[in-house]
Amino acid sequence: MSGWTTLTATTEGRIGRLTLQQPDRLNPLGTVALTEIAEAAAWFDTTEASVVVVTGAGRAFSSGFDLREFAGRPGSEDDGPTGTPLDPRAQADLGRVMAEAMERMRALTIAAIKGPCVGGGVVLAGVCDLRIAADDTVFSIPEVDLGIPLAWGGIPRLLREIPPAIVRELVLTCRPFDAVEAHSLGFVNSVVPRNELDAAVEELAGQLALKAPSVVRATKRQVNAALDDMASTAGAWADADQLGAAMRDPEARAAARDYLARRQA
Repeated sequence: MSGWTTLTATTEGRIGRLTLQQPDRLNPLGTVALTEIAEAAAWFDTTEASVVVVTGAGRAFSSGFDLREFAGRPGSEDDGPTGTPLDPRAQADLGRVMAEAMERMRALTIAAIKGPCVGGGVVLAGVCDLRIAADDTVFSIPEVDLGIPLAWGGIPRLLREIPPAIVRELVLTCRPFDAVEAHSLGFVNSVVPRNELDAAVEELAGQLALKAPSVVRATKRQVNAALDDMASTAGAWADADQLGAAMRDPEARAAARDYLARRQA
């Protein structure tokens, strides 16, 4: 499927691939990217794909929420895909919309994670049904240091996979954690050497694609229903109000600019 500017979405038989395509910026999740991921998720439902591999081009999975938008830098994606300025609350709500679109996909999703996986990138990985991480993966959730809440339903989604005490620690301290720790916490299914990631994901996708699509879809629905009973994301729509308020806070915007400067130093 063509027409998207921040990602590619393709299928080959029952296997689909969604690849974030901004490697020079470590695949940030800005306004356009979030909109296009949600659109791609809906598009996959029109195909024969029963398994979709989700990954990022280049050395990173995703650097998360596009801080250029948050910090108000020139050239940020503050308009919608059509060039029409978005309502601030609608803009803040796009991450939730993306996450729910990915969860609603009929196909089973496999996140192939490598390099930096930051903030919103952790949420994107978390909404995938299975996760394989390369041994060079570094996860981090820096939102609190930036003066913004972890939105997009991120907290309940983390609580579905990781013990609550550890979720509090990771979100509040913002400390990075590697693939081995993520595996020990239950957030990723397996860890492989970086040069074996593609092969490992392809092998798993191939195995799952051989199974009856109707059974795969039913199992996904059953698991998601049980997870929502465990930690519901029903209130995630309210995240946009908190995130929007933080995005208007001068101190938080200054913190985002400082973070960007340190990262680029």
